[in-house]
Amino acid sequence: MADKLALQQRRRARLRYQLRIKSGGRPRLSVFRSGKHIYAQVIDDRAGRTLAAASSIEKAQRDSLPTGADKNAASVVGKLLAERALAAGVTQVVFDRGPYLYHGRVKALADGAREGGLSF
Repeated sequence: MADKLALQQRRRARLRYQLRIKSGGRPRLSVFRSGKHIYAQVIDDRAGRTLAAASSIEKAQRDSLPTGADKNAASVVGKLLAERALAAGVTQVVFDRGPYLYHGRVKALADGAREGGLSF
């Protein structure tokens, strides 16, 4: 199990290094995927603060979605995050998929954020 976590940390660090080089100062849209829910944040790394956040664990999402662990929930979270980021004045971000493949729920969240108005 420790090897799996170490590999995840290496993938995450490698990706963040590339994002830092290519970001041009844009905020980072970070994704965390658990077995039951999906979470996303728009983070300003220069100031070290979260500008907007959304997740499938919020009360409104729990009541309206049958589960927080499917592509539909990820898409809804992406749209909600985009709405909150636009309200905070953020239109362009870099997508930080973390150690996850750009596939399934992670891709659905990214597509939902793009539909909501974020560009990356």
